[in-house]
Amino acid sequence: MLDKLKSLGRQLKRELTVYRLVLQHPQTPWVAKLFLGLAVGYLLLPFDLIPDFIPVIGHLDDVVIIPILLYMALMFIPQHVIQSCREQADAH
Repeated sequence: MLDKLKSLGRQLKRELTVYRLVLQHPQTPWVAKLFLGLAVGYLLLPFDLIPDFIPVIGHLDDVVIIPILLYMALMFIPQHVIQSCREQADAH
C-alpha cells in the first residue's frame, strides 16, 4: 500500500511538471493555457463554487471540475508538444 502511494505521488509530481512545461511551451495554444490556468486557479481557491457542507455534491465538484478543465486543455494541445514536455520531465 505504501509503495502504491509513493508511486501515485511520483506520477502526480511528474504530471504537474509536464503541465508546467506545457504552459511554458511556445506552441501551446492560448485556449489550452486558459483552461490549465482555470484548473490550477480553481484548485488553489480558498472557497468552492459549491460549498463542501452540502453532502456529496459539495465534494464532487473538485473531483469533477478540475479533470474536465484538464481534459479540455489537453484537447487543444498538439500531441507533439505534450510528448516533448513528457520527455523533458522524464529527463529531469
